Amino acid sequence: MFPFTYHRPVELASAHALLVANEEAKLLAGGQTLIATLKQRLASPSDLVDLARVPGLTGIAREGGALVIGAMTRHAEVAASQQVAAAIPALADLAGRIGDPAVRNRGTLGGSIANNDPSADYPAACLGLDATIVTDRRELAAGDFFLGLFETALEPDEIILSVRFPIGGTATYAKFANPASRYAMAGAFLWRGEEGVRVAITGAGQNGVFRWSAAETALVADFSPAALVDIGLDGDEMIADIHGSGAYRAHLAGVMTRRAVARILERGSP
Repeated sequence: MFPFTYHRPVELASAHALLVANEEAKLLAGGQTLIATLKQRLASPSDLVDLARVPGLTGIAREGGALVIGAMTRHAEVAASQQVAAAIPALADLAGRIGDPAVRNRGTLGGSIANNDPSADYPAACLGLDATIVTDRRELAAGDFFLGLFETALEPDEIILSVRFPIGGTATYAKFANPASRYAMAGAFLWRGEEGVRVAITGAGQNGVFRWSAAETALVADFSPAALVDIGLDGDEMIADIHGSGAYRAHLAGVMTRRAVARILERGSP
């Protein structure tokens, strides 16, 4: 690692002040990506601001017609929550399939979406459920939050406080995981409700998570796996690496979406 100064503030205002005072500072949430990046010397922040002791950033609560989850809430907590399972079972299912037990017990919701890894699971849930990201200064619709590969609408000194997931409709998540990392090589988060259908694809696109509008249109007209048979994604716009070509990931995204449709038709949700 390159040298840095470590801070562990106990107030949100102090964390924000540290970010303002140090332009090269980075926030530390779960650290499941950042620590590995530091070890590989791929990042050299001047300061690390650990949010672990900042109050008010953890917890799960139902507020009106939404489920509100604190940014520092661990994946394992979401997966094990009876409240999440009752309100949005697809979200609990998704959280329970992130990485391995070590990752799930350290990684956080806020850290995941702030990093916006193209193969992460939570960004698909945020887009698919039309979530709202609440920061220390504003509220952002998920569709406005994720901008591209490892890029979000967050300002350098902005801190995610919580994510608000609307309750209602039926959702499910179908994922083809890399057998080693458990990252999504292609994942489809599908939501169906009175407003229509939303399909969010992760793990496949070169620009990160995205809504598959052509699939949504087809499923509004005919909610069945057959409606997607003649619809495909452009392999040239998908990730190509040692694990699979762009065409392979485009195919996987289609398969996962059809599985998600079939699951909703058969069971309603996971």
